[in-house]
Amino acid sequence: MSEIIRRDPRKEWIARNRLHPDHLSVLAELGEGSSAATEWMGPNGVVRRNPHAVGFIGPNGIKRIDRSGVQQGGHAATGTAEAKDSRRQVTIDDPAFLVAVVPDLPGGRLSSHDRDLLGLARQLADADGERPGAVLAVIFGSNNGEGFSEAGIDRLIALDGDDFDGYAPEARLAALAAVDGEFSPRHWLLPDSKLGGAELGRRLAARLRERPATGVWQLERDDACALGWRCTARGAAGTTDIQRTLPRIVLALAECAEPVSETRHAVQALALSQSLPPLLGRIDDLGQVAVDPAGVALAEAEFILSAGNGVKEWEGFHQAAKVLGATEGASRVAVDDGFMPRDRQVGATGTWVTARVYVAVGISGAIQHLQGIQSCEKVVAINLDPGCDMIKRADLAVIGDSASILAALVEVVQRQREEKRDAA
Repeated sequence: MSEIIRRDPRKEWIARNRLHPDHLSVLAELGEGSSAATEWMGPNGVVRRNPHAVGFIGPNGIKRIDRSGVQQGGHAATGTAEAKDSRRQVTIDDPAFLVAVVPDLPGGRLSSHDRDLLGLARQLADADGERPGAVLAVIFGSNNGEGFSEAGIDRLIALDGDDFDGYAPEARLAALAAVDGEFSPRHWLLPDSKLGGAELGRRLAARLRERPATGVWQLERDDACALGWRCTARGAAGTTDIQRTLPRIVLALAECAEPVSETRHAVQALALSQSLPPLLGRIDDLGQVAVDPAGVALAEAEFILSAGNGVKEWEGFHQAAKVLGATEGASRVAVDDGFMPRDRQVGATGTWVTARVYVAVGISGAIQHLQGIQSCEKVVAINLDPGCDMIKRADLAVIGDSASILAALVEVVQRQREEKRDAA
């Protein structure tokens, strides 16, 4: 049985809400070690990291974010084995019920939307402290399971095969129906997204004859409801909030809950007792259509080449993005100066991105920009200043003139492509 830490939820909420009149007194009572000291409540009720809580004064008198964790008595942000092991290990041997989650897994990895959804599932599973439930993730396709333990997954059903590759809603729906018949989850949670979760969730609701809740962004305890929960969802094209009893099938929006950050869970593999019967599908996937990277929204881009104030040769930057097949982004300074359109701005005041690779060219690394790229898997920085914050944040840093470095990179890529073409 898992270990449950009991807290005063009202005090935690007040400590995260900087606008509450008792914020400072409650924050002092909880102490700086509390998670509330480093988080705050956003305008929509979503818990955010508080960039003003912990920091240091830089050489120019500007307050900076402490990414190293040293001032908190912790470990470096790059993470060591000890830092990972410091998370509380949770193992649920005999769960009272299951909460099933079907993540989108774009590119074979958990997206920020998927992690928010798993955080929502943990709220439902951990509500009963005496005998909690377990979070069951149902995934399609091959993956290495990276990040599953830290995301809050207790049980995992991995369904792999040619039938589930590409666009295969019928095969995936049949598999989910089989999982429902064998394991009977109390709730089904799917992302209300354009990546497949929205369609699959609605198909599942029709198959199970359930009335789903779509556009959900918040849950609240309510003993008057059938399952003890009430949900709040967006309606009327996002202009109205609708409250109703939490149904069995939920399609949730991004930022519906805070992702799991303090625990590690035992990802125990499960399997269906019987193989799925052959399916005669009515949909034939003809493969992916090539998409111009320039037309990909920043929030969905996997590879972003982003420009800042240090870029002087804009023609070379656009050429590099085209040759590399990258989606273009920009810092606020580059947008304000008119070099890039407003919808290409990356950061807390622009678009939060979750790219696999984010290349920052001539970007110093303001706090708002660093917040916007915190979910990127790999960050590469090209800059003349070895002491700027973006260099400190980057997984790989290249010190030098951005124009010459991009030109050299384009030359290498074009030469390799020509060699492959000649070999073919």
